[in-house]
Amino acid sequence: MKKGGISGARLADNVMTYVLLAVVSVIFLFPCVWLIAASFSRSGDLHSFSGFFPREFSARTFVELFTDDVNGLYPYKRWFLNTLYVASCTCVIGTLLVILTGYVMSRFRFKGRDTIRKTTLLLGMFPGFMGMTAVYIIMGQLGLLNSLESLIFYYSCTAPLGYLVQKGYFDSIPYTIHEAATIDGCSNTGLFLKIVLPLSMPIVAVIALYYLVGHWNAYFNALIYLSNEKLYPLQLFLRNILLMDQMTEMMEGDSEALQALMRRLQLKESMKYGIVVLSSLPVLVIYPFLQKYFVKGMMIGAIKG
Repeated sequence: MKKGGISGARLADNVMTYVLLAVVSVIFLFPCVWLIAASFSRSGDLHSFSGFFPREFSARTFVELFTDDVNGLYPYKRWFLNTLYVASCTCVIGTLLVILTGYVMSRFRFKGRDTIRKTTLLLGMFPGFMGMTAVYIIMGQLGLLNSLESLIFYYSCTAPLGYLVQKGYFDSIPYTIHEAATIDGCSNTGLFLKIVLPLSMPIVAVIALYYLVGHWNAYFNALIYLSNEKLYPLQLFLRNILLMDQMTEMMEGDSEALQALMRRLQLKESMKYGIVVLSSLPVLVIYPFLQKYFVKGMMIGAIKG
């Protein structure tokens, strides 16, 4: 009886757990499913929906995004490629700089090492916008303003300041491995490429994914350094869509000509949802391939002994 009671309590606990997980999954997944379904709406208008989903489905939205300038004003394909270019270059360069900085600060002892460490810790306490004016002046002097390279340059230069996580992982690798490889005649370059780097793939994946996602979603610096709309990243375009909707609501009751202009600038609802879906797609595609490294890297330091 006692054994059966324990089994029954465990069964009830399992049922409640799965029910709760199912409810939470529906709450989180339903908006995503609805967003994807809405992006395939043939009419592009939410008023044509039957319940929560469109009456007719079509891939015309995605075809138009990559074949034409939307409304003759929004070159989505160009903005998508701009974002991919900036995020990819920054991810590669930033990850490389962080790895090298972390390795040098972890394995080498040199004059000024502690000063550099303390300085980076001190700089990390200040918000980034405090140096915005100085950085803008430097960008102008280097001739990088109004170019995608300005974003890559800025993101890459600030990346090494986050080396502490990588350094902490390198510190966890036994120094006896370093000594044994040195005794066997391995150079510092060979030690790094053949031993340390393969052992550090989990944390490298974490840092790479962090930079890729962070700079894929960034728009603030583009707003400062870019004035040519053809160079805009995708997230700045999404921001402008939100502002356009707000302006349209504010201008209700104005002249018909102004309202007609605002309606032309507006996008169909399905077009907006399609842009959001495509904006999220690259990260969703890449994450499954890095998931095992990402989870392992996040668990570093959580287990002792």
